[in-house]
Amino acid sequence: MECYVCPHRCGVDRPADMHAEGMFGSCHCGLKPIVARAALHFWEEPCISGEKGSGTVFFSGCNLHCVFCQNYEISSLNKGKEITIERLREIYFELIAQGANNINLVTPTHFTHAILESLKEPLPVPVVYNTSGFETLDTLRKLKGKVQIWLPDLKYSDDLAAIKYSNAPSYFRIATDAIKEMYKQVGPYKLNDGGIMQSGVIIRHLLMPGMVENTKGVIDWVAKTFKPGEVMFSLMHQYVPCGRAADYPEINRRVTDEEYAEVEQYLFDSGIEDGFVQEDDSACEDFIPKFDGTGV
Repeated sequence: MECYVCPHRCGVDRPADMHAEGMFGSCHCGLKPIVARAALHFWEEPCISGEKGSGTVFFSGCNLHCVFCQNYEISSLNKGKEITIERLREIYFELIAQGANNINLVTPTHFTHAILESLKEPLPVPVVYNTSGFETLDTLRKLKGKVQIWLPDLKYSDDLAAIKYSNAPSYFRIATDAIKEMYKQVGPYKLNDGGIMQSGVIIRHLLMPGMVENTKGVIDWVAKTFKPGEVMFSLMHQYVPCGRAADYPEINRRVTDEEYAEVEQYLFDSGIEDGFVQEDDSACEDFIPKFDGTGV
């Protein structure tokens, strides 16, 4: 079956697993899901993690391959274990038994076929789709009704930066179209009495060094597109140089206090009311999970 699951639209007949011969496409993965970690995660937005934690399933491989990815060892080096669809569903229920507020699928798009199979029967908690935002409308529509909470990045308003750092031509158009489709599916966000999200969209954006104008462009789009009460916006201040950032000197540093103060004020002035900002100490490698096969 030719693969068109992501905007790269490779059109290759992906092998069933990583041990088979064939063309693997942009994601460098077969069809069988590869998982690097499955555990309660307490460092998502408060309405996702809460006190009980988010039941995160970290998939290996990615269709984006950002050079600065903090999960580089799994997103680009594919560290992880291949599992069956049956085992994937078992993992969901193991995390739910541990008290997870939700099942949080991290970088899942290249395994959409397996995920759809694993979600044939609904789960007793919301499903979070934690994505780069680089999605096709066709794939998102196949997931309609299976996903209650969309957690997309909106990494770039600057398409040249998207090409340079993520090999993602037309990223801004593709990601903004995707986010509008996500909102169309689930509508304004809803929280339970404990402040835990049950459905909705949280748009994430990571401020990167030297890219203040890129961030302002993202904030402008969100403010123009959505009214208060419709989506949440999460401005992230956790960038640390990871992956191959050393090959790009301009991003091989942390964000300065002045850069963050400028975009934080811009956000406060934008009219966006619903969401989150991170503290300075979020830019720390201690917050990167250990991809040691826990829970797999």
